[in-house]
Amino acid sequence: MNQEKDEKLRENGQIILEEDGKNKILLLSIIGEIEGHDAAPENHKATKYDHVLPRLAAFEDDEELQGMLVLLNTQGGDVDAGLAIAEMIATLSKPTVSLVLGGSHSIGVPLAVSTDYSFIVESGTLLIHPVRMGGTVIGAPQTYAYFKRIQDRITEFIARHSHTTKEKLEQMMMEHTELTKDLGTILVGEEAVKAGLIDEIGGIAQALAKLKDMISNKG
Repeated sequence: MNQEKDEKLRENGQIILEEDGKNKILLLSIIGEIEGHDAAPENHKATKYDHVLPRLAAFEDDEELQGMLVLLNTQGGDVDAGLAIAEMIATLSKPTVSLVLGGSHSIGVPLAVSTDYSFIVESGTLLIHPVRMGGTVIGAPQTYAYFKRIQDRITEFIARHSHTTKEKLEQMMMEHTELTKDLGTILVGEEAVKAGLIDEIGGIAQALAKLKDMISNKG
């Protein structure tokens, strides 16, 4: 890989990990706000989905790359952009592992569960809450139905790619005793595992070891 390409990968939070020529792994970082069609403010850390989607397509097509590790520390962001990334990760044919560091909140939850296997550090958090939308909202039954359909897309994706149910997710979304200014549930470390959202507690060593094992078994 030439220096220009390597610098571009580093700038976008993506880099290739190599181990003695045996394993070539894509490291993908999803941090800050998930940016959608509207650009995030300049002083905000953001993951741009129009950068991530082409990289995922290139990863799938690159015969030298054997697996992908996704590092997550995001407050959430654009629902459509987040789901687009999550759906693409979930349909990759190569082994994938996610690791939640810090937090993977809101639309970050589908991203955390979109891989074949998931880890969370002991202090890591998942935040599940109802769908919110900025701007002008029309107070009509059609608006409620629209919000419900968006929320269903999220809960159905999470349920398909984790060990929980849509009904349990909806209960966590509507919890009113945990957050002072909002509905929802925050899960810390082991709580996310017990809730069936994340597979295992672990850090970078455990996540890489699991991914390498999956690559070996696939080969």
